[in-house]
Amino acid sequence: MSTVSERLTALGIALPPIAIPAAAYVPFVRSGSLVFISGHIAKKDGKPWVGQLGLTMTTAEGQGAARAVAIDLMGTLQAAVGGDLQRVKRLVKVLSLVNSTPQFTEQHIVTNGASELLSQVFGPEVGAHARSAFGVAQLPFGSCVEIELIAEVV
Repeated sequence: MSTVSERLTALGIALPPIAIPAAAYVPFVRSGSLVFISGHIAKKDGKPWVGQLGLTMTTAEGQGAARAVAIDLMGTLQAAVGGDLQRVKRLVKVLSLVNSTPQFTEQHIVTNGASELLSQVFGPEVGAHARSAFGVAQLPFGSCVEIELIAEVV
């Protein structure tokens, strides 16, 4: 059985450092064995990944954006557990906000971009999580996707 770090390496993923908040909040809060990670917006080339699903972006592009958010979330989670992702006991909940038109109905499929990567990296026992995916009229900076995460850690 491989470690989280080995799976990340096999996938060619290097986790970014923790992001500096753009407003009045902290990147994460730990309460007991739970870590609540603030919403992270999708970024492309270091800038907000701007777009609206159903208007300027396809579902597949949205999945790529959600996957990118998952990588950033894991970077913050790594900081929250002192650098050792093996301390993650369970991913508990993912909440995804998808900037989309009123007619767009594939928010759940967009969010799979994050959920599938998290399951790959943490494995089915730790990575399977409860989830909500919502369509919203707009997100900060015009970003296409924002995702937050709750994890149980030891």
